[in-house]
Amino acid sequence: MKAMETTAKARAGKVNWVLFNPKTYATILYLMLSLPLGIIYFTVAITGIVLSIGLTPVFIGIPLFFGVAKLLNGIVIFEQSLIRQILGLPNPPVAYSNHQQSEAEQNWLKRMVRGFDGGLFIRNLLLVLLRFVTGIVFFVVMVTVISLALGLIALPIVHIILMNEMQLDILENSLFSYFHIDWTYNQQYLLYAGVGLVLFWIALRVVNGLMQIQRRIMYVDEPYPQPSVPVEAPVQSQYYEFEEDQPAQGMMHTAYREL
Repeated sequence: MKAMETTAKARAGKVNWVLFNPKTYATILYLMLSLPLGIIYFTVAITGIVLSIGLTPVFIGIPLFFGVAKLLNGIVIFEQSLIRQILGLPNPPVAYSNHQQSEAEQNWLKRMVRGFDGGLFIRNLLLVLLRFVTGIVFFVVMVTVISLALGLIALPIVHIILMNEMQLDILENSLFSYFHIDWTYNQQYLLYAGVGLVLFWIALRVVNGLMQIQRRIMYVDEPYPQPSVPVEAPVQSQYYEFEEDQPAQGMMHTAYREL
């Protein structure tokens, strides 16, 4: 039972105890890199498709198109494996083809044409475009919530430094003065630091939630179905069974004649 529960938790890929879990900070690093990676993926996809369409009359665009399709598939597989490594999910089983030797004897263009899947190409292209959009949105959301939380936590230290070095009181016209609440600086420090810690915990939960959304967008738990290889049915087995039944029938006829 314990092994089954551990496997179920690993497959779920959910992050518990966000404040002390290294998966949370790995997710923050992933979302920080999502913006430049999304821009690179988007640029490569659009540039490759436009060049392949424009160079089709001179025949260079045809192999370039299949190369771009292969590259998009590699990008999606890389993103899926990266998310699995961060969340601790098991890798999917690798499907082996029965025609690897025959495909190895063909040239590279025939292998690309034979391995091309229109549905897979459209799915990968949409995922790369969506990866570009989510990279920008998730980066902005993550930076905003984490910066707000860290800013409130560091506010007491910043206020003390400014008061001692520049005699600048940034809490002079604070929210407490508008409501005529006479709180000392130490009480305000405790309030700001406490609110900042709560917001920081909420920000880490938001980061993990964004990672779960990215996991579902990239179809990490639902691999694309590969075309099944037809298996030839054994034909000779019926023939051998038929020949094995003939001696038995002959023995029955011989016994009938002796009677």
